[in-house]
Amino acid sequence: MEGFKIGFIGFGLIGGSIAKALRASIPDIRIIVYDTNKDTLEQAVKEGVADQAVDFIDASFSGCSYIFLCAPVSGNDENLATLKPFLSPSCTLTDVGSVKSGIHRHIEALGLSAQFIGGHPMAGSERFGYPNSKARLLENAYYILTPSKDSSKEMLEDYRNLVSSMGAIPLILDASQHDFITAAISHLPHIIASSLVNLVRESDSPEGTMKMVAAGGFKDITRIASSSPDMWQQICLTNVDNIIILLDKYIRSLSSLKETLSARDARSIYRFFDDARIYRDSFIGASSGPIKKSYSITVDIADETGALASVASILALQHISIKNIGIVHNRELAEGALRIEFYEEKAIKTAADILKSRGYTIYL
Repeated sequence: MEGFKIGFIGFGLIGGSIAKALRASIPDIRIIVYDTNKDTLEQAVKEGVADQAVDFIDASFSGCSYIFLCAPVSGNDENLATLKPFLSPSCTLTDVGSVKSGIHRHIEALGLSAQFIGGHPMAGSERFGYPNSKARLLENAYYILTPSKDSSKEMLEDYRNLVSSMGAIPLILDASQHDFITAAISHLPHIIASSLVNLVRESDSPEGTMKMVAAGGFKDITRIASSSPDMWQQICLTNVDNIIILLDKYIRSLSSLKETLSARDARSIYRFFDDARIYRDSFIGASSGPIKKSYSITVDIADETGALASVASILALQHISIKNIGIVHNRELAEGALRIEFYEEKAIKTAADILKSRGYTIYL
């Protein structure tokens, strides 16, 4: 794709991950980036992810085939107004925000509907910023596209193909439909996770016993509470109506559960957990959303120097890539002390069989 140029306004976790995925799939691409963080710009150029980094939004962005708006939601309006004079008529303008209705209204007010398609990669991490970006973040993640009423079918198909080239799964939705869905499966869960953490913080003893013994289950469901408070403040304020509708429904369900518990209704309590289990087990296994599917095993190891390194070496010699490895200090169900996470589901069985053959006890 000679002359294929893509611009990024804002270059954090998502923008950086998109750029890295595109660089991997289209080596000849030219990438230009703008960000207020100078260290980010220097790192992106040094790593070869960006070909050009600029301190201002200017004519450097002319001639881009795509421009990704990756700044916080509150900054996109101002950036769009600055960018508009430099936009090529053939440029596809897009964003990566998790709320779509607001940006679509602003785009329409600026007269840019014909060249705008909203975008939302359903991938993320509790860590944020360009240093945490990686091409694999988008792999097998749903990437939602919300076309404007004036965007052409050809432009949408080209963007769909670009998304596929990143290793993501394109999904086309209406902007309002998107916002209600993400309020349910992304925005409300972040609120709940943060609420649970704050509940423990407020209920803990002065010695911090709750925090000290918080184990796998609590950590798993509250991990996303470590996400950027600035980002989630903006998301809540821009999708507040949908969040309130679902939050009211959630509060009613909790009140109903409270009554069930008070009545000690064993059958209803069982049905509550069983219905959730059945529905949760029916979820598609795609690695999408802010909470990625984890491919991991737990291994018993001896409490001695070199035990962790031995396990890692055994797997490395079998060419099994390890995504993360570490000691499990607090355990609820598993008896093992070493948790190993892999990039692919098929690695679980292979690693487990190899370690079992070496005498290790494995917990899946």
